[in-house]
Amino acid sequence: MGEPRVVVIGAGIGGLVAALLLTSQGCNVTVVETHRWPGGKMREITVAGRAMDAGPTVFTMKDVFEDIFNEAGEVLQNHIKLHPVNILARHAWESFNGTDELDLFADRQASAEAISKFASPDEGRRYLAFCREAAAIHDTLEHSFMRVDRPSQLALVRRAGLGPMLRTKPFSSMWSALSNSFKDTRLQQLFGRYATYCGSSPFLSPATLMLIAHVEQQGVWLIDGGMHQLAKALADIVTAKGGTIQYGVSASRILVDGERASGVALSDGSLITADAVVMNGDSNALATGLLGTMASDAVSKTSHHARSLSALTWNMVAETDGFALSRHNVFFARESKKEFSNLFEKRIIADDPTVYIFAQDRDDLGRKHKDGPERLLVLINAPADGDIKDYSSEEIERCQQKMLQKLERFGLRIFNHGEPATPTSPKAFSELFPATGGALYGRATHGAMASFARPGSRSKIKGLYLTGGSVHPGAGVPMVALSGQIAAKNLIADWTSQRRFRPAATVGGMSMR
Repeated sequence: MGEPRVVVIGAGIGGLVAALLLTSQGCNVTVVETHRWPGGKMREITVAGRAMDAGPTVFTMKDVFEDIFNEAGEVLQNHIKLHPVNILARHAWESFNGTDELDLFADRQASAEAISKFASPDEGRRYLAFCREAAAIHDTLEHSFMRVDRPSQLALVRRAGLGPMLRTKPFSSMWSALSNSFKDTRLQQLFGRYATYCGSSPFLSPATLMLIAHVEQQGVWLIDGGMHQLAKALADIVTAKGGTIQYGVSASRILVDGERASGVALSDGSLITADAVVMNGDSNALATGLLGTMASDAVSKTSHHARSLSALTWNMVAETDGFALSRHNVFFARESKKEFSNLFEKRIIADDPTVYIFAQDRDDLGRKHKDGPERLLVLINAPADGDIKDYSSEEIERCQQKMLQKLERFGLRIFNHGEPATPTSPKAFSELFPATGGALYGRATHGAMASFARPGSRSKIKGLYLTGGSVHPGAGVPMVALSGQIAAKNLIADWTSQRRFRPAATVGGMSMR
């Protein structure tokens, strides 16, 4: 029996992981990628002659990637250089006295001591109790949900047990749970921010998402050269193992012969026949027919209001003064509830948004690699309406000025004397990642059943598999990597159990409806 011919649509992290594991199993793999770089949302852009990350900025769950590389016969640390951080992030709030600051540490006892000084000893003790609760939620769901093919609700309860499942608090909102965990509203706001890691509101998300706090406590690492180096490493290994990656060419149509995916038609007019197809893109691109009507029934559509958050970002090379930046920095809005109400109900950017700054030239202690201008990625959340609304250059400039004025109230001054900042709006994200409206995390995780609304790796069409942030187990770099691992595992299992797929049809025999 020969090995399957597989086409992977998209060289995002999920697609690259699937391609890596499939090539390691001897599959004949071709990856087609619209853009001229690997990584998908884990992209890199150049500003003022300096390359910088313009996507995910935090590397967590190192064990997920170690497992994936080991499965492929590789060692993660031979391909990227990792450095553990001590300070996870620096957080700041406006106060009558100027600015309140709090660092969270990889060491939870150090964080508890910092919180005790910042708020009160009682809050420090409450933080340790919160950590234990987050760890229990994580441990309940890691092997029963996150690392397996999407289970049904009943299967999840059977696997994890009813008691432990109820203790994950799926029916409580994250905000209500945090209100019980902490009395200080600043701490409620800080830990509520973890909902935005999957593009959601803490007022609408289940308290289950508190597990993200435990994920960070397990370790955060810096990658030499930036996050994009991970994507480059994966792409290099895929090609070294015999896989092919075609950049600058789009998949225009998934071909279906009978009831089975049988190949991909490309934007240059060529066809690639295959025994299986892995779709690494937003599942809504399938559902809305962007990859042809033959595959549009593979998944259900994501409604406009079910989308996760988008963002308005600025990449810049600038001088900074005043507030001492760490590697990761969060400057909170005054009113959290109003901020999320604006984003999800009024569908507007908040007047006083929370601002995240990634200072790529600093370590976690705030030390710069060299003097002079530094690379900054500045982000505020925005509604995922990029397919129906565009922000004019004047509106983006006004948002930028408001953002800079807000940061000045915290004592941070940013002086951009060189090349202007490079903004990326929801519309731009929508164009980069079609059928999303700019949503960066697939569906929002709102309500107890939201996680079950994401499709699993096996689509409704045989031989068509799904990976990426819009499918199970969800958004975020480690989750997307797990989705690629699950897709590859299921593809190989299906291939083996069937002995062989039905042979891919010739072009003349395809149903072109």
